[in-house]
Amino acid sequence: MPELLDAATWQHRLTAHQQRADDLTRDHLARRQRHEKHPVYDFLFEYYPVRAAQLRRWHPGVGVDLEGQAPQAQWRDYLLLDGRTTLDLPAFWTRRGESLTYIRDLLVRTNLNPAHFDCFGLHEWAMVYRTGNPRHDLPLRLGAAGSDAVVEKHRIRCTHFDAYRFFTPAARPLNLTVLERADQPANDQAGCVHATMDLYKWAAKLGPLVPGELFLDCFELAVDARVLDMEASPYDCRAYGFGVVAIETPEGKAEYIERQRDLAERGKPLRDRLVSLIDQAETTTLQG
Repeated sequence: MPELLDAATWQHRLTAHQQRADDLTRDHLARRQRHEKHPVYDFLFEYYPVRAAQLRRWHPGVGVDLEGQAPQAQWRDYLLLDGRTTLDLPAFWTRRGESLTYIRDLLVRTNLNPAHFDCFGLHEWAMVYRTGNPRHDLPLRLGAAGSDAVVEKHRIRCTHFDAYRFFTPAARPLNLTVLERADQPANDQAGCVHATMDLYKWAAKLGPLVPGELFLDCFELAVDARVLDMEASPYDCRAYGFGVVAIETPEGKAEYIERQRDLAERGKPLRDRLVSLIDQAETTTLQG
């Protein structure tokens, strides 16, 4: 039988989760009310199609039921059964099982593939290489010619398809590997800042399998990964209060690697937990 949370316990966890989500999204929602764009943080709500309201939704996670008729009983994939609110796991697995299996394989392969810490965030530089239309409305810290020179002085070693696909046409042939979507499980690796950031995406796609607390952990990690991504980019974000990781210098490279390793270390237990939740869901479904 699933673990049963009594009403006082689940109500406390629900309230704490909503407060934490509100704290994490308050500035974003205020900017949206004022129709203000943010070149760093909006990415987490636009490129990743996750709304602030979705972050605020608390799920107990697979294997946990709630005493009584909780709000979740009215949500898709939940049932009120024998006085407890429970996840309708067979229905959820029937509807989403194929994608869940893919996500599991990708996460496992990401952990098993050799981690690399030698890319220095050059994917962002490759996205502005020899183009007059940068993706962000920000000044280039070294100017267009200076940014191009950084690309030309380095070997680009991007392993993440969703970064590579935004390379400019001139930059694509400079990457060490030609990346294809079908090869993503073979190429994603835990050292990649974007693979770490994507844990937030995968947690969102796993929906009710993921406890709300874990979902917000993945979001917080994605925020920190995004900050490094932009501080090490060719863009000058100092007007928004961010620093500079000057990856064109030895000192900047060392800082990038140190922060990249820290993100990877924080990401591994989160990735392991997501895999474990999918495994638990599959085993429970098959046994049922």
